Amino acid sequence: MTADRLWWNENGQKLFGYECHEQRYDMGWLTELLHASDRRAIIEGEGDMYQTEYRLRRADRSYAYVHERGFIVRSESGKPARMIGSLTDITEHKRGEEELKAALSEVQQLRERLEAENVYLRSEVSQAYRDGEILGESERIRKVLQQMDQVAGTDMTVLVLGETGTGKELVARALHDKSGRGNRPLVKVNCSTLPAELIESELFGHEKGAFTGATSRQAGRFELADGATIFLDEVGEMPLRLQVKLLRVLQEGEFERLGSGKTFKVDLRVIAATNRNLIEAMQTGRFRADLYYRLNVYPIEVPPLRERKEDIPLLTDAFLREAGRRLGKSFEPISGKVMEALQAYGWPGNIRELQNVIERAAVTSTGRVLQLPEGWASTLTGERSVSSPLGQVARGATVEEASLKELDRKYIVQVLEQTNWRIEGTRGAAVILGLKPSTLRSRMQKLGIRKPTNRERKAQTEDSPAKNPKA
Repeated sequence: MTADRLWWNENGQKLFGYECHEQRYDMGWLTELLHASDRRAIIEGEGDMYQTEYRLRRADRSYAYVHERGFIVRSESGKPARMIGSLTDITEHKRGEEELKAALSEVQQLRERLEAENVYLRSEVSQAYRDGEILGESERIRKVLQQMDQVAGTDMTVLVLGETGTGKELVARALHDKSGRGNRPLVKVNCSTLPAELIESELFGHEKGAFTGATSRQAGRFELADGATIFLDEVGEMPLRLQVKLLRVLQEGEFERLGSGKTFKVDLRVIAATNRNLIEAMQTGRFRADLYYRLNVYPIEVPPLRERKEDIPLLTDAFLREAGRRLGKSFEPISGKVMEALQAYGWPGNIRELQNVIERAAVTSTGRVLQLPEGWASTLTGERSVSSPLGQVARGATVEEASLKELDRKYIVQVLEQTNWRIEGTRGAAVILGLKPSTLRSRMQKLGIRKPTNRERKAQTEDSPAKNPKA
């Protein structure tokens, strides 16, 4: 190739489709054939001996990847006189290279997702869900089970309604386990416990540097739930600004990570739960109407325990067996007197409260006969009603918040004393209380609970009535 002419042999005709005797071939013509993204690098290349890769437009308008090797012949004055070189079509090689990169990228994304799933599953195991079966023979609970059988095998969105402690998460897990997605984890999001500034990142993920403290890329819960089920617990507490993004996922199966313009497509099933009246929240502008109708495709209402009291004996026996197993204790069948007391109570905290009372009784009972712990029933404001172990009171009872906190505090301290102030583990206070260890520590901090020092214990012993009868 001279400064104004370019020769091109028969192989060039075979590879690129241009006639080898055509007179149009010059550097200007060749430059026009270069892919726009490669043109600058080729024109600005330096050196007498060179090799480079670029894309060249064929006669049929498609592009071929080529590898060029050659050298520049200079005149006696040192100016370039001609170039001699060869082009090799490496399109197939490049295609394979790009496919390999795409496959490696897919493997990397899958690895990141599996790592994120492992982290999520480890956190779920640490707060192991102990009650894997929905127990009950009442008409109300049979209706729930019938509804679950109807919808479990579909991908229909389900809205589980019910008061706190009725077992809404248990219903969600059973629906997932019986579905075609049951071999994947149920990804849970509690919309009421996540801080407002973190909930968007937890749901949709973020890129490195998306905000202060985002030191690495993180997959969100919706990404983890691709091919599985996501459980949005307490969905009525979701901030309005995020309800729009949730609506987009439900309608189009799409979302974007924080700090990224890339759209992710997901195939998932949504099960939501709430103890809030969403119609009322919708009417007051705290919940989007379009999101409500998207979620309320198949509602299942879980009844409160006071409306299915005939199930209390079955539930109580199950909770006592489980508590005895963890504590290494065995109990005789629950007496009729105890069962009568349990069935007479209104259970504002529902099944969760019943479980807490039975576990507390299992800890405090000294023999094989279960005895309800002292103070589980109280007379408040002249009306006989019972406070739950964690500070909930029966309907119609009014009590100052300080009194509730004190009941809560005394119960937690009592359980901690029983476990020798052990918080974690199968025999720790967190398991007995039905709380995550982190939640228990947070509650202890709020209530000012700490393990007493040896000096404080000694002082308490010396001040007790047994040691000081005149006190």
